[in-house]
Amino acid sequence: MTARIRPDLESIPAYAPGRSRPGAVKLASNETTLGPLPTVAKAIAEAAELANRYPDNTSSELRAAVAEFHGVEVANVAIGCGSVALCQELVQITCSAPTDEVLFAWRSFEAYPIVTQVGNARAVQVPLTDGYAHDLDAMAAGVTEHTRLIFVCNPNNPTGTAYGHAELVRFLDAVPEHVLVVLDEAYYEYLRLPADDHPNGVEIGRDRPNVLVLRTFSKAYGLAGLRVGYAVGDPEVITALMKVHIPFSVNRLAQAAAIASLDARHELLERTDHVVAERNRMREALLNAGYTVPPSDANFLWLPLGERNVEFGEASAEAGVLVRPYGADGVRVTAGDPHENDLFLTFATDPEVVARFAR
Repeated sequence: MTARIRPDLESIPAYAPGRSRPGAVKLASNETTLGPLPTVAKAIAEAAELANRYPDNTSSELRAAVAEFHGVEVANVAIGCGSVALCQELVQITCSAPTDEVLFAWRSFEAYPIVTQVGNARAVQVPLTDGYAHDLDAMAAGVTEHTRLIFVCNPNNPTGTAYGHAELVRFLDAVPEHVLVVLDEAYYEYLRLPADDHPNGVEIGRDRPNVLVLRTFSKAYGLAGLRVGYAVGDPEVITALMKVHIPFSVNRLAQAAAIASLDARHELLERTDHVVAERNRMREALLNAGYTVPPSDANFLWLPLGERNVEFGEASAEAGVLVRPYGADGVRVTAGDPHENDLFLTFATDPEVVARFAR
């Protein structure tokens, strides 16, 4: 006789990370190709010398640094083992019954339906627009008496599309104040929308207690391997998050690296200009070859190839470049170093490949 386990877990898919293959270029996981700055690496090394001691469970020094960075109080900040851990904790603090609903666009971040089901809540998926963006009007219309939480991924993973300040505010105005709206801004640093419409979720949420913002150190800050993200929101929501926080889950090295990265943020964020330039160069080349590629404000591009997605991914892997197919929805391609991107473009724009997949 085996131990009794929740029967619904059989239907929950395990999170599938971008695959790796020795010798292949990996453009499947939205990582930055540049390592930590020397000052950050030094902070990591120094923290490692104290690895025999537990980390600060409340990440107090990091919370203070994030609060200062955003001009908010420490009470407005929570730290998590990557922003994805905070996603799951947000389901835990808002949903308590199987009838409770978590609403999000689809396709969006792959973890949303997983953390929802793990939290024993009901996922409500709203299809993207024809332009591969959130259908904000349909999402607002999809709110019911059972809606407890809404995820808005902006820019959206995996399509890269993003909304500006005005559209987000219009959407938030249409959502009841008792529903928590999470603006997941994991790719915020790659946004290049006009200054007068730049969607800074922290600023948008200052006078909206039902708005919480997620950011991460995994992307632009180059700390994907250390797993640290944060939330900025109303103190009552932050207090609830800290109650379900897994003790010591944000390790000592991650906290030290994140603090050092904030200190060096200007140099780190300058790197995003190079990524954006590569992203735009890749998109132009793919458009010229005949592919459909929606505008992206993230560090990746989206190729909606329909039933040919998986086949395209396998062909790209055979050419030495790993990309990320998503079922029948599309293929996500991370913008890497120029030579890595060139290898992908050589494959994707080959006339035979274009004839096979793009047209």
